[in-house]
Amino acid sequence: MTASRTHTVIDSPIGELTLVNTDGMLSGLYMSDHHPAPDATTFGPQTSEGFDEAGGQLREYFDGTRTTFTFPIAPVGTEFQRTVWTALRAIEYGTTSTYGEVAASIGRPTAVRAVAAANARNPLSIIVPCHRVIGSSGRLTGYAGGVERKQFLLEQEARIAHAPTPA
Repeated sequence: MTASRTHTVIDSPIGELTLVNTDGMLSGLYMSDHHPAPDATTFGPQTSEGFDEAGGQLREYFDGTRTTFTFPIAPVGTEFQRTVWTALRAIEYGTTSTYGEVAASIGRPTAVRAVAAANARNPLSIIVPCHRVIGSSGRLTGYAGGVERKQFLLEQEARIAHAPTPA
């Protein structure tokens, strides 16, 4: 049985985002100049149908009114990669974690490099917040969309998360 795939492209404050839908679930979110670059020939036909919920929640995220995503996702990867991606989703909005902390959280404290590799292969940037993972020194490390985008996302989240609440 072959999966039904479609894609759309939406604008965002960090440039165009390509969303890929597989059988009704978001399976990919890629930025322009994404590295490593996915094979765009596998995205299926371009359409706007089936992306309302994901597109709307991403707009809310960039507007600062959404801190979590609730639509169904279907990232494709190895069992280890999916375990890492689940751990990434547990990193709270407006905070960061290190590769070592993620490795420890999945019970594999010596697998720091494997965690970094799984992080780099995350097919759902932003939704699975790999941008929240930083080096052990506190420095921003590589990001599939570029370190500038990672910095933008982290600064936006910090600004929203630490904004004073109205009285």
